[in-house]
Amino acid sequence: MKTLFFSLFALFLVIDSAPKEVTWVAIGDSITYLNDHQDETGNRISKGYLTLIGEEFPNLKIVNKGYNGWTAVAIAEQFHKLDIPKADIYSIFLGTNDWWAGKPLGTIQDFQDATGTATVHGAFRAILDNIRSLNPEAKIVILTPMKRVDFVYINDPTNNAFGSYQAKNQQDLASFADALKNIGKEADLPVIDLYHHSQLDFEDLVHFKWLKNPASGDYQKYAYPDFIGIPFDPKVDVYPYPKESIAMTYDGLHPSDAGYQLIFECLLPYFKEWM
Repeated sequence: MKTLFFSLFALFLVIDSAPKEVTWVAIGDSITYLNDHQDETGNRISKGYLTLIGEEFPNLKIVNKGYNGWTAVAIAEQFHKLDIPKADIYSIFLGTNDWWAGKPLGTIQDFQDATGTATVHGAFRAILDNIRSLNPEAKIVILTPMKRVDFVYINDPTNNAFGSYQAKNQQDLASFADALKNIGKEADLPVIDLYHHSQLDFEDLVHFKWLKNPASGDYQKYAYPDFIGIPFDPKVDVYPYPKESIAMTYDGLHPSDAGYQLIFECLLPYFKEWM
């Protein structure tokens, strides 16, 4: 009987000392989505930032709520339809598609006054309010958009976009990153500023773009910023980002393995603190 008691007591100690499961919901766009869809990258990535964090913390349950092409405005509008669960940790990695789609940035007043989802400031307030309604004690971290050069989708080159080295709809992507930093300050939340990261400058994103020389018609390597303005015709030209061009992104926009590693390293200190 005494042996049985001590066996049960030992079992209780083992169960009691086991790490508690912690849930992390990663809210984002294609950069988050692609963590689980390597086939949509031409298998150019092996591990996204969610997988890398998960390898560090076996007791972490990861819920990928990345939506390909979605904006912060769309996620705020559809939040209750997305089955976003209660969690211990939330990350919000949005903004690049809002910039490209021309969503109005608004002002910090829209965030403070919760004016709704007509602006990016208002959308972030709605997202945060919805997260806090799920778990008022949740830990939350915001990531700013990264810089981007000319994006060309590897599976459909007709899907392409110029980089954030120029304004879109009279808005600079830098202003979206700065807005998220101000939102973090207003909400007393940590913000990882990827836009201004020293290893994610424009020249770091791809080694070169493989384009026809307009004068000779011969293909050659063009590094940033030399490729700006050189035509690319997706119907007849070869894909402009061969594997040798991959740097911190593999297509001008989406992180490569090296880019995901950097994002992981930026997030890791927060998870070490919160887990």
